[in-house]
Amino acid sequence: MRKKLKNLAALVEGAEISGNADTFITDIVQDSRQAGRGAMFVCMEGAHVDGHTFIDDVAKKGAAAIITERKGVRAPAGVAVLTVPNLDEALKVIVPAFFDYPGQRLRMIGITGTNGKTTTSYLIRAILRQAGHKVGLIGTIQIMIGDKILPVHNTTPNIVDLQRTLYRMVEDGVEYAVMEVSSHALDQGRIAGCEFDTAVFTNLTQDHLDYHKTMENYRAAKAKLFEMLGEGIKPGKTAVVNIDDPAGEYMLEHAACDKITYAVESEEAKLRAVEVKVRQTGASFAVQGGFGRIKLNLHITGMFNIYNVLGAVGAAVAEDIPTAAIEQALQNFMGVPGRFELVDCGQPFAVVVDYAHTPDGLENILRTARQITERKIITVFGCGGDRDKTKRPIMGRIAAELSDAVIATSDNPRTEDPAAILEDVMKGVEEKIGVKPYEKIQDRHEAIFVAIAMAQAGDTVVIAGKGHENYQILKNETIHFDDREVAREALGGIV
Repeated sequence: MRKKLKNLAALVEGAEISGNADTFITDIVQDSRQAGRGAMFVCMEGAHVDGHTFIDDVAKKGAAAIITERKGVRAPAGVAVLTVPNLDEALKVIVPAFFDYPGQRLRMIGITGTNGKTTTSYLIRAILRQAGHKVGLIGTIQIMIGDKILPVHNTTPNIVDLQRTLYRMVEDGVEYAVMEVSSHALDQGRIAGCEFDTAVFTNLTQDHLDYHKTMENYRAAKAKLFEMLGEGIKPGKTAVVNIDDPAGEYMLEHAACDKITYAVESEEAKLRAVEVKVRQTGASFAVQGGFGRIKLNLHITGMFNIYNVLGAVGAAVAEDIPTAAIEQALQNFMGVPGRFELVDCGQPFAVVVDYAHTPDGLENILRTARQITERKIITVFGCGGDRDKTKRPIMGRIAAELSDAVIATSDNPRTEDPAAILEDVMKGVEEKIGVKPYEKIQDRHEAIFVAIAMAQAGDTVVIAGKGHENYQILKNETIHFDDREVAREALGGIV
């Protein structure tokens, strides 16, 4: 792929070129380590790193140009400088154009909401693949292009990485891109250039208030995905919305397109789950819709997964997928790593690892655990550092109310003092725990071992917060840490 610098500059009003305007650009990169011959390097000024300090480095690697909003920037000989009035706004226009607008060449399904995005995206992927389509997936756990797996660093990648990934999907013959869309990405414009055909809203509960400040701002950020359905060149857009959630109506108001509503409680929904039965090993229910009724026996469990399945069915209906393919895919679906994942080493009690890191997410998994637990629930959880502090005591109260024993521990403390985070959590735990046993163990490895040592036949140990993650972010380093591995290690000593 090659584009002349002057043609990219022409897309941005007020852009100026210093150097050879006929320079051919062969790639755009935000990470200096990815720069190669012909690349244009984006000089971002981040909170901790200033991209301008890497100009000499990318020049040595053969970069052809840099793009900046800082006036007067100089580059080594042979490297052109594209200066724009606003870098973020310029990238929203330049990057999709450079990659030939892949978001217009794929069928794109976006999923947004506080909880359930990952499972819903995997369910949709499974249905589309069952129907014979080649599918790409972009989400919290990984990026998948057909069967190829790539690592991820954010729920939604930055605009450059995202457009490059979508371009790779087009080149690889992918028909559908299924994508988790975070509120940060919507607010920051990372999905500029993506034209979504179907958008799914799962739910809205407290999260990311350190960034959004208020629930109103958070809700408005999510609604941007549905506003986007009214834009673009592709026909046949559909909003798929959970109307059992109070924010569902708000999302519908912002969607100028066809609408499919889903619910368990509301009788007004176009898709409803009825005859719901939740078991330890799975769940069964029927989906009622305009197509009639689909009876399902699932390998995943919990009411929250009933909603995830409904959202996926809604997206499939919007994309005219045959009901036989929907039913077959859902019957065969085995779950998602780190989402209510059972760790089974033959022990006489259940051990569940889950990504729940919000008040609503923790409440969902604990209520689900209660539905399938004969005796006691022992909960291990913590809260991340450098994130919304207000949810820490809330999650402490939820754990204390819905568990029979609580062990508060460290999660990803990042730059904060783990002991201080735990104190915030313990305020909520101690407020509601009463006479039930509880402990504060900062070392997460030790906390998991203690919880499993406490468990007896018929109990459920819930290890919440990290799910699929195989690392722990500390102040000065990131270490390998996988809750599932630690749980198996602890179980190995007792089974």
